[in-house]
Amino acid sequence: MLYYLFRFLEQFNIPGAHIWSYISFRALLALILSLIISAWFGERFIKWMKRRNISETARDVSIDPFGVEKKGVPTMGGIIIIVSILVPVLLLGRMRNIYLLLMIVTTIWLGFLGFMDDYIKIFKKNKDGLKGIYKIIGQVSIGFIVGLVLWLSPDAVVRENVSEPQQNKQEIVVKHKTEAVKSLHTTIPFIKNHNLNYSDIMSFCGDYKVAAGWILFVLMTIFVVTAVSNGANLNDGMDGMCAGNSAIIGVALIIFAYVSSHIVYAAYFDIMYIPGSQELVVFLSAFVGAMIGFLWYNAYPAQIFMGDTGSLTIGGIIGVCAIIVHKELLLPILCGIFFIESLSVIIQTQWFKIQKRKGKRVRVFRATPIHDTFRRLDSQLDQTSTYILKGWPHRPFHESKITIRFWITTIILVALTIITLKVR
Repeated sequence: MLYYLFRFLEQFNIPGAHIWSYISFRALLALILSLIISAWFGERFIKWMKRRNISETARDVSIDPFGVEKKGVPTMGGIIIIVSILVPVLLLGRMRNIYLLLMIVTTIWLGFLGFMDDYIKIFKKNKDGLKGIYKIIGQVSIGFIVGLVLWLSPDAVVRENVSEPQQNKQEIVVKHKTEAVKSLHTTIPFIKNHNLNYSDIMSFCGDYKVAAGWILFVLMTIFVVTAVSNGANLNDGMDGMCAGNSAIIGVALIIFAYVSSHIVYAAYFDIMYIPGSQELVVFLSAFVGAMIGFLWYNAYPAQIFMGDTGSLTIGGIIGVCAIIVHKELLLPILCGIFFIESLSVIIQTQWFKIQKRKGKRVRVFRATPIHDTFRRLDSQLDQTSTYILKGWPHRPFHESKITIRFWITTIILVALTIITLKVR
Protein backbone atom coordinates (compact mmCIF):
# COMPACT_ATOMS: atom_id res chain seq x y z
CA MET A 1 0.00 0.00 0.00
CA LEU A 2 2.75 2.45 0.90
CA TYR A 3 4.57 1.50 -2.30
CA TYR A 4 1.64 2.64 -4.46
CA LEU A 5 1.09 5.75 -2.33
CA PHE A 6 4.64 7.01 -2.74
CA ARG A 7 4.79 6.08 -6.42
CA PHE A 8 1.70 8.25 -6.82
CA LEU A 9 3.30 11.10 -4.87
CA GLU A 10 6.39 10.81 -7.07
CA GLN A 11 4.37 12.29 -9.92
CA PHE A 12 4.18 15.54 -7.93
CA ASN A 13 7.94 15.64 -7.32
CA ILE A 14 7.57 15.02 -3.60
CA PRO A 15 11.14 14.82 -2.20
CA GLY A 16 12.15 11.28 -1.29
CA ALA A 17 9.15 9.61 -2.94
CA HIS A 18 11.35 8.04 -5.64
CA ILE A 19 13.27 6.00 -3.07
CA TRP A 20 10.33 3.58 -2.81
CA SER A 21 11.16 2.28 -6.28
CA TYR A 22 14.43 0.84 -4.95
CA ILE A 23 14.13 -2.81 -3.98
CA SER A 24 17.01 -2.53 -1.50
CA PHE A 25 15.21 0.24 0.41
CA ARG A 26 11.92 -1.63 0.63
CA ALA A 27 13.64 -4.90 1.54
CA LEU A 28 15.64 -3.38 4.40
CA LEU A 29 12.57 -1.51 5.61
CA ALA A 30 10.60 -4.78 5.58
CA LEU A 31 13.38 -6.45 7.60
CA ILE A 32 13.37 -3.70 10.23
CA LEU A 33 9.58 -3.48 10.39
CA SER A 34 9.17 -7.24 10.80
CA LEU A 35 11.71 -7.21 13.64
CA ILE A 36 9.85 -4.42 15.42
CA ILE A 37 6.47 -6.08 14.95
CA SER A 38 7.67 -9.48 16.18
CA ALA A 39 9.24 -7.87 19.27
CA TRP A 40 6.26 -5.63 20.08
CA PHE A 41 3.45 -8.00 19.14
CA GLY A 42 5.31 -11.04 20.49
CA GLU A 43 5.49 -9.68 24.02
CA ARG A 44 1.78 -8.89 24.09
CA PHE A 45 0.82 -12.18 22.49
CA ILE A 46 2.80 -14.16 25.07
CA LYS A 47 1.17 -12.29 27.96
CA TRP A 48 -2.28 -12.82 26.42
CA MET A 49 -1.67 -16.56 26.00
CA LYS A 50 -0.38 -16.91 29.56
CA ARG A 51 -3.38 -15.12 31.04
CA ARG A 52 -5.61 -17.68 29.35
CA ASN A 53 -3.31 -20.59 30.23
CA ILE A 54 -2.99 -21.61 26.57
CA SER A 55 0.22 -23.61 26.66
CA GLU A 56 1.99 -26.60 25.16
CA THR A 57 1.70 -29.93 26.94
CA ALA A 58 4.62 -30.12 29.35
CA ARG A 59 7.51 -32.13 27.94
CA ASP A 60 8.41 -35.27 29.85
CA VAL A 61 11.41 -34.23 31.94
CA SER A 62 12.78 -37.79 31.76
CA ILE A 63 13.80 -37.36 28.10
CA ASP A 64 16.20 -34.55 29.00
CA PRO A 65 19.41 -35.66 30.74
CA PHE A 66 19.71 -32.18 32.24
CA GLY A 67 16.28 -32.40 33.84
CA VAL A 68 14.86 -29.32 32.12
CA GLU A 69 11.08 -29.24 32.47
CA LYS A 70 9.11 -26.99 30.14
CA LYS A 71 5.74 -26.38 31.67
CA GLY A 72 3.28 -23.60 30.98
CA VAL A 73 5.08 -22.31 27.86
CA PRO A 74 2.57 -20.81 25.40
CA THR A 75 2.41 -22.26 21.90
CA MET A 76 0.98 -21.07 18.55
CA GLY A 77 3.88 -18.62 18.32
CA GLY A 78 3.67 -19.06 14.57
CA ILE A 79 0.96 -16.40 14.70
CA ILE A 80 3.68 -13.90 15.67
CA ILE A 81 5.75 -15.00 12.68
CA ILE A 82 2.85 -14.80 10.22
CA VAL A 83 1.75 -11.33 11.38
CA SER A 84 5.36 -10.10 11.31
CA ILE A 85 5.69 -11.27 7.70
CA LEU A 86 2.34 -10.19 6.28
CA VAL A 87 2.12 -6.64 7.70
CA PRO A 88 5.43 -5.40 6.17
CA VAL A 89 4.72 -7.22 2.91
CA LEU A 90 1.25 -5.70 2.57
CA LEU A 91 2.66 -2.25 3.32
CA LEU A 92 5.80 -2.38 1.20
CA GLY A 93 5.22 -4.95 -1.54
CA ARG A 94 3.81 -4.59 -5.05
CA MET A 95 0.55 -6.44 -4.64
CA ARG A 96 0.08 -6.96 -8.37
CA ASN A 97 3.12 -9.23 -8.49
CA ILE A 98 2.16 -12.87 -9.08
CA TYR A 99 5.06 -14.23 -7.03
CA LEU A 100 4.25 -12.06 -4.04
CA LEU A 101 0.61 -13.13 -4.18
CA LEU A 102 1.65 -16.79 -4.24
CA MET A 103 3.82 -16.27 -1.16
CA ILE A 104 0.99 -14.55 0.72
CA VAL A 105 -1.46 -17.33 -0.16
CA THR A 106 1.09 -19.99 0.89
CA THR A 107 1.69 -18.23 4.22
CA ILE A 108 -2.01 -17.92 5.06
CA TRP A 109 -2.90 -21.42 3.81
CA LEU A 110 -0.23 -23.33 5.72
CA GLY A 111 -0.56 -21.01 8.70
CA PHE A 112 -4.24 -21.93 8.94
CA LEU A 113 -3.42 -25.64 8.51
CA GLY A 114 -0.88 -25.48 11.34
CA PHE A 115 -3.26 -23.41 13.49
CA MET A 116 -5.94 -26.09 13.19
CA ASP A 117 -3.41 -28.72 14.29
CA ASP A 118 -2.38 -26.66 17.35
CA TYR A 119 -5.99 -25.79 18.14
CA ILE A 120 -7.00 -29.47 18.26
CA LYS A 121 -4.00 -30.32 20.46
CA ILE A 122 -4.68 -27.56 22.98
CA PHE A 123 -8.42 -26.99 23.09
CA LYS A 124 -9.63 -30.47 22.12
CA LYS A 125 -6.98 -32.12 24.33
CA ASN A 126 -5.96 -34.42 21.47
CA LYS A 127 -2.18 -34.74 21.58
CA ASP A 128 -2.08 -36.07 18.01
CA GLY A 129 -3.67 -32.91 16.66
CA LEU A 130 -5.01 -32.77 13.13
CA LYS A 131 -5.09 -36.17 11.44
CA GLY A 132 -2.06 -36.79 9.28
CA ILE A 133 -4.14 -37.34 6.15
CA TYR A 134 -5.67 -33.87 6.48
CA LYS A 135 -2.23 -32.30 6.86
CA ILE A 136 -1.02 -34.04 3.73
CA ILE A 137 -4.13 -32.97 1.81
CA GLY A 138 -3.55 -29.36 2.87
CA GLN A 139 0.12 -29.44 1.87
CA VAL A 140 -0.57 -31.18 -1.43
CA SER A 141 -3.35 -28.70 -2.21
CA ILE A 142 -1.18 -25.61 -1.82
CA GLY A 143 1.61 -27.30 -3.78
CA PHE A 144 -0.87 -28.06 -6.57
CA ILE A 145 -2.16 -24.47 -6.59
CA VAL A 146 1.34 -22.99 -6.73
CA GLY A 147 2.44 -25.37 -9.50
CA LEU A 148 -0.71 -24.74 -11.51
CA VAL A 149 -0.42 -20.94 -11.23
CA LEU A 150 3.23 -21.00 -12.30
CA TRP A 151 2.17 -23.12 -15.28
CA LEU A 152 -0.83 -21.10 -16.40
CA SER A 153 -0.12 -17.51 -15.33
CA PRO A 154 1.13 -15.29 -18.17
CA ASP A 155 3.12 -13.27 -15.60
CA ALA A 156 5.24 -16.22 -14.44
CA VAL A 157 7.88 -16.09 -17.18
CA VAL A 158 11.67 -16.08 -17.48
CA ARG A 159 14.31 -14.98 -19.94
CA GLU A 160 16.53 -18.00 -20.41
CA ASN A 161 20.31 -17.68 -20.29
CA VAL A 162 22.37 -18.51 -23.37
CA SER A 163 26.15 -18.94 -23.46
CA GLU A 164 27.73 -17.46 -26.59
CA PRO A 165 31.41 -18.20 -27.38
CA GLN A 166 33.35 -15.21 -28.70
CA GLN A 167 35.41 -15.17 -31.90
CA ASN A 168 38.59 -16.20 -30.09
CA LYS A 169 36.62 -19.14 -28.63
CA GLN A 170 38.42 -18.64 -25.33
CA GLU A 171 35.82 -16.45 -23.73
CA ILE A 172 32.14 -17.17 -23.26
CA VAL A 173 29.61 -14.39 -22.75
CA VAL A 174 26.30 -15.16 -21.09
CA LYS A 175 23.28 -13.36 -22.50
CA HIS A 176 19.56 -13.66 -21.99
CA LYS A 177 16.96 -14.14 -24.67
CA THR A 178 15.02 -10.97 -25.43
CA GLU A 179 11.67 -12.73 -25.19
CA ALA A 180 10.28 -13.73 -21.80
CA VAL A 181 8.74 -17.20 -22.03
CA LYS A 182 7.21 -19.92 -19.90
CA SER A 183 10.07 -22.15 -18.90
CA LEU A 184 10.46 -25.66 -17.56
CA HIS A 185 14.15 -25.19 -16.85
CA THR A 186 15.61 -25.55 -13.37
CA THR A 187 19.15 -25.24 -12.05
CA ILE A 188 21.28 -28.33 -11.44
CA PRO A 189 24.08 -27.76 -8.90
CA PHE A 190 27.74 -28.29 -9.88
CA ILE A 191 26.94 -28.90 -13.56
CA LYS A 192 28.47 -26.61 -16.22
CA ASN A 193 25.50 -26.61 -18.60
CA HIS A 194 23.36 -26.57 -15.53
CA ASN A 195 19.76 -26.12 -16.69
CA LEU A 196 17.53 -29.19 -16.60
CA ASN A 197 14.39 -29.11 -18.72
CA TYR A 198 11.48 -31.07 -17.26
CA SER A 199 10.12 -31.62 -20.77
CA ASP A 200 13.36 -33.39 -21.73
CA ILE A 201 12.73 -35.90 -18.95
CA MET A 202 9.30 -36.55 -20.49
CA SER A 203 10.61 -36.77 -24.07
CA PHE A 204 9.18 -40.28 -24.35
CA CYS A 205 5.74 -38.60 -24.55
CA GLY A 206 6.60 -37.35 -28.04
CA ASP A 207 4.47 -34.38 -29.15
CA TYR A 208 3.01 -34.12 -25.66
CA LYS A 209 6.34 -33.82 -23.88
CA VAL A 210 5.87 -30.14 -22.98
CA ALA A 211 2.46 -30.74 -21.38
CA ALA A 212 3.87 -33.82 -19.65
CA GLY A 213 6.82 -31.69 -18.48
CA TRP A 214 4.45 -29.20 -16.86
CA ILE A 215 2.57 -32.02 -15.15
CA LEU A 216 5.91 -33.29 -13.82
CA PHE A 217 6.71 -29.74 -12.67
CA VAL A 218 3.42 -29.52 -10.75
CA LEU A 219 4.11 -32.88 -9.14
CA MET A 220 7.60 -31.70 -8.24
CA THR A 221 6.13 -28.56 -6.66
CA ILE A 222 3.73 -30.65 -4.58
CA PHE A 223 6.60 -32.88 -3.43
CA VAL A 224 8.89 -29.96 -2.56
CA VAL A 225 6.26 -28.03 -0.60
CA THR A 226 5.18 -31.14 1.32
CA ALA A 227 8.71 -32.38 2.01
CA VAL A 228 10.19 -29.06 3.15
CA SER A 229 7.12 -28.21 5.21
CA ASN A 230 7.31 -31.54 7.05
CA GLY A 231 11.09 -31.22 7.40
CA ALA A 232 10.75 -27.85 9.12
CA ASN A 233 8.03 -29.31 11.32
CA LEU A 234 10.34 -32.14 12.45
CA ASN A 235 13.20 -29.68 13.04
CA ASP A 236 11.04 -27.71 15.46
CA GLY A 237 11.96 -29.66 18.59
CA MET A 238 14.37 -27.46 20.51
CA ASP A 239 14.34 -23.83 21.57
CA GLY A 240 15.38 -21.63 18.65
CA MET A 241 16.28 -24.57 16.41
CA CYS A 242 13.83 -24.14 13.53
CA ALA A 243 13.68 -20.32 13.69
CA GLY A 244 17.47 -19.97 13.56
CA ASN A 245 17.94 -22.47 10.75
CA SER A 246 15.13 -20.88 8.74
CA ALA A 247 16.56 -17.37 9.13
CA ILE A 248 19.90 -18.57 7.76
CA ILE A 249 18.20 -20.36 4.85
CA GLY A 250 16.14 -17.22 4.21
CA VAL A 251 19.32 -15.18 3.67
CA ALA A 252 20.42 -17.59 0.92
CA LEU A 253 17.00 -17.35 -0.74
CA ILE A 254 17.24 -13.54 -0.65
CA ILE A 255 20.52 -13.78 -2.57
CA PHE A 256 19.02 -16.18 -5.14
CA ALA A 257 15.90 -14.03 -5.60
CA TYR A 258 17.93 -10.84 -5.97
CA VAL A 259 20.43 -12.14 -8.54
CA SER A 260 17.59 -13.81 -10.47
CA SER A 261 15.75 -10.48 -10.66
CA HIS A 262 18.81 -8.47 -11.80
CA ILE A 263 19.67 -9.05 -15.43
CA VAL A 264 23.35 -8.11 -15.01
CA TYR A 265 23.91 -10.40 -12.02
CA ALA A 266 21.87 -13.16 -13.64
CA ALA A 267 24.19 -12.99 -16.66
CA TYR A 268 27.28 -12.95 -14.43
CA PHE A 269 26.18 -16.06 -12.54
CA ASP A 270 24.81 -17.69 -15.72
CA ILE A 271 21.31 -18.21 -14.35
CA MET A 272 17.84 -17.45 -15.65
CA TYR A 273 16.58 -13.88 -15.43
CA ILE A 274 13.16 -13.89 -13.73
CA PRO A 275 11.33 -10.56 -14.14
CA GLY A 276 9.28 -9.69 -11.08
CA SER A 277 11.16 -11.95 -8.67
CA GLN A 278 12.57 -8.87 -6.93
CA GLU A 279 9.37 -8.74 -4.86
CA LEU A 280 10.48 -12.02 -3.31
CA VAL A 281 13.39 -10.07 -1.83
CA VAL A 282 10.91 -7.88 0.08
CA PHE A 283 8.94 -10.91 1.25
CA LEU A 284 12.03 -12.89 2.26
CA SER A 285 13.50 -9.89 4.10
CA ALA A 286 10.31 -9.73 6.16
CA PHE A 287 10.59 -13.50 6.63
CA VAL A 288 14.17 -13.28 7.95
CA GLY A 289 13.24 -10.36 10.19
CA ALA A 290 10.30 -12.31 11.59
CA MET A 291 12.55 -15.32 12.31
CA ILE A 292 15.17 -13.24 14.10
CA GLY A 293 12.51 -11.31 16.00
CA PHE A 294 10.84 -14.56 17.06
CA LEU A 295 14.18 -15.80 18.41
CA TRP A 296 14.01 -12.93 20.92
CA TYR A 297 11.40 -15.01 22.74
CA ASN A 298 12.07 -18.49 21.36
CA ALA A 299 15.80 -18.75 22.13
CA TYR A 300 16.68 -20.95 25.09
CA PRO A 301 14.89 -20.94 27.47
CA ALA A 302 11.87 -20.43 25.23
CA GLN A 303 9.08 -18.11 26.34
CA ILE A 304 6.90 -19.39 23.51
CA PHE A 305 6.87 -22.27 20.99
CA MET A 306 6.01 -21.69 17.34
CA GLY A 307 3.90 -24.86 17.10
CA ASP A 308 2.76 -26.28 13.78
CA THR A 309 1.29 -22.84 13.02
CA GLY A 310 4.84 -21.65 12.50
CA SER A 311 6.82 -24.69 11.40
CA LEU A 312 4.48 -25.82 8.59
CA THR A 313 4.33 -22.23 7.30
CA ILE A 314 8.09 -21.75 7.40
CA GLY A 315 8.77 -24.93 5.42
CA GLY A 316 6.13 -24.05 2.84
CA ILE A 317 7.56 -20.56 2.35
CA ILE A 318 11.06 -21.93 1.78
CA GLY A 319 9.83 -24.58 -0.65
CA VAL A 320 7.68 -22.24 -2.75
CA CYS A 321 10.43 -19.59 -2.94
CA ALA A 322 12.90 -22.19 -4.21
CA ILE A 323 10.41 -23.33 -6.85
CA ILE A 324 9.74 -19.77 -8.05
CA VAL A 325 13.45 -18.96 -8.54
CA HIS A 326 14.02 -22.37 -10.21
CA LYS A 327 16.40 -23.60 -7.49
CA GLU A 328 14.39 -26.52 -6.11
CA LEU A 329 17.17 -29.02 -6.87
CA LEU A 330 19.43 -27.09 -4.49
CA LEU A 331 17.09 -27.74 -1.56
CA PRO A 332 18.77 -31.01 -0.41
CA ILE A 333 21.89 -28.91 0.23
CA LEU A 334 20.24 -25.67 1.33
CA CYS A 335 17.78 -27.42 3.66
CA GLY A 336 20.18 -30.22 4.52
CA ILE A 337 19.21 -30.10 8.21
CA PHE A 338 15.51 -30.51 7.37
CA PHE A 339 16.42 -33.34 4.98
CA ILE A 340 18.47 -35.18 7.59
CA GLU A 341 15.74 -34.77 10.22
CA SER A 342 13.16 -36.28 7.85
CA LEU A 343 15.50 -39.02 6.67
CA SER A 344 16.28 -40.06 10.26
CA VAL A 345 12.58 -40.49 11.01
CA ILE A 346 12.01 -42.51 7.83
CA ILE A 347 15.00 -44.78 8.51
CA GLN A 348 14.03 -45.31 12.13
CA THR A 349 10.39 -46.08 11.35
CA GLN A 350 10.94 -48.32 8.35
CA TRP A 351 13.83 -50.29 9.88
CA PHE A 352 11.82 -50.93 13.03
CA LYS A 353 8.87 -52.18 10.96
CA ILE A 354 11.10 -54.49 8.91
CA GLN A 355 12.73 -55.97 11.99
CA LYS A 356 9.42 -56.28 13.82
CA ARG A 357 8.15 -58.61 11.09
CA LYS A 358 11.11 -60.84 11.97
CA GLY A 359 10.14 -60.79 15.63
CA LYS A 360 12.90 -58.34 16.61
CA ARG A 361 12.78 -54.84 18.12
CA VAL A 362 15.70 -53.08 16.47
CA ARG A 363 16.11 -49.32 16.11
CA VAL A 364 18.89 -47.40 14.37
CA PHE A 365 19.07 -44.21 16.44
CA ARG A 366 18.53 -43.52 20.11
CA ALA A 367 15.67 -41.21 19.17
CA THR A 368 14.29 -39.33 16.19
CA PRO A 369 14.20 -36.70 14.78
CA ILE A 370 17.98 -36.86 14.84
CA HIS A 371 18.44 -33.84 17.14
CA ASP A 372 16.85 -35.86 19.98
CA THR A 373 19.59 -38.48 19.65
CA PHE A 374 22.15 -35.98 20.93
CA ARG A 375 20.40 -35.40 24.25
CA ARG A 376 19.48 -38.98 25.17
CA LEU A 377 21.32 -41.14 27.70
CA ASP A 378 21.65 -44.89 27.15
CA SER A 379 19.84 -45.37 30.45
CA GLN A 380 16.79 -43.54 29.05
CA LEU A 381 16.33 -45.91 26.12
CA ASP A 382 13.74 -48.62 25.71
CA GLN A 383 15.43 -51.63 27.28
CA THR A 384 13.33 -54.05 25.21
CA SER A 385 14.87 -52.76 21.98
CA THR A 386 18.30 -53.09 20.41
CA TYR A 387 19.96 -49.93 19.07
CA ILE A 388 22.42 -50.07 16.17
CA LEU A 389 23.96 -46.70 17.11
CA LYS A 390 23.55 -47.10 20.86
CA GLY A 391 27.03 -45.78 21.65
CA TRP A 392 26.72 -42.67 19.45
CA PRO A 393 27.13 -39.96 20.54
CA HIS A 394 29.29 -40.84 23.54
CA ARG A 395 27.62 -38.32 25.84
CA PRO A 396 24.50 -36.15 25.78
CA PHE A 397 24.61 -32.45 24.96
CA HIS A 398 22.59 -29.56 26.30
CA GLU A 399 19.91 -28.47 23.85
CA SER A 400 21.35 -24.96 23.49
CA LYS A 401 24.65 -26.48 22.31
CA ILE A 402 22.81 -28.81 19.91
CA THR A 403 20.83 -25.89 18.52
CA ILE A 404 23.87 -23.70 17.90
CA ARG A 405 25.76 -26.57 16.27
CA PHE A 406 22.81 -27.19 13.96
CA TRP A 407 22.85 -23.47 13.10
CA ILE A 408 26.56 -23.69 12.27
CA THR A 409 25.89 -26.72 10.07
CA THR A 410 23.16 -24.79 8.24
CA ILE A 411 25.53 -21.84 7.70
CA ILE A 412 28.04 -24.23 6.08
CA LEU A 413 25.31 -25.76 3.89
CA VAL A 414 24.03 -22.31 2.87
CA ALA A 415 27.56 -21.21 1.94
CA LEU A 416 27.97 -24.39 -0.11
CA THR A 417 24.64 -23.73 -1.84
CA ILE A 418 25.66 -20.19 -2.79
CA ILE A 419 29.01 -21.49 -4.05
CA THR A 420 27.11 -23.67 -6.56
CA LEU A 421 26.40 -20.48 -8.50
CA LYS A 422 30.04 -20.38 -9.61
CA VAL A 423 31.44 -23.90 -9.00
CA ARG A 424 30.43 -26.07 -11.95
